[in-house]
Amino acid sequence: MPSLNLFTNVPVDAVVASDILKDCTKAVAKIIGKPESYVMILLNGGVPIEFAGTEEPAAYGELTSIGGLGPSVNGKLSSTIAEIIQTKLSINSARFYVKFYDVEPSFFGFNGSTF
Repeated sequence: MPSLNLFTNVPVDAVVASDILKDCTKAVAKIIGKPESYVMILLNGGVPIEFAGTEEPAAYGELTSIGGLGPSVNGKLSSTIAEIIQTKLSINSARFYVKFYDVEPSFFGFNGSTF
């Protein structure tokens, strides 16, 4: 049920994308405390982004989860995801925003129903 949607203006090749997807899946599952089998990561590379008045490498993410989020967890998620994109895509963490959504089960669909 945790879903992380990442956007970056950096082109992402298939090998790097696979590494990012795997690393983010493990990190999100571990930090939130949900099984990896429910985690979904989407990576959108080469998206036009301007941040702080420039088109230098940047990224934006949105993480949605049914529970498991809060100030401490969100801080850990933000730093861990920023570290992954800095390591894999050379995007400075000062050019990365991530927004967190803690949603009710009825607002998250799965398998033709909701949680």
